[in-house]
Amino acid sequence: MRSIADQYEKVVYWSDEDQCFIGVCPEFFKGGVHGDDPNKVFEELLEVVDEWVEIFEKDGRPLPEPKHAVLQAA
Repeated sequence: MRSIADQYEKVVYWSDEDQCFIGVCPEFFKGGVHGDDPNKVFEELLEVVDEWVEIFEKDGRPLPEPKHAVLQAA
């Protein structure tokens, strides 16, 4: 079952500077999800984006316009 959060771009990449994988969703946040396992980072990223959608809906704020419906993993 698709959710509204599926419309948003999610990217997991390796950061040499931080020495870990970083998960981002540009429409909501630029960082904050990180760890050693890219699959776990991606799973957490999915949860965080779902939470952001819930917060926007609860607050009655319009959701950001999705830029891409692309899922990427390192």
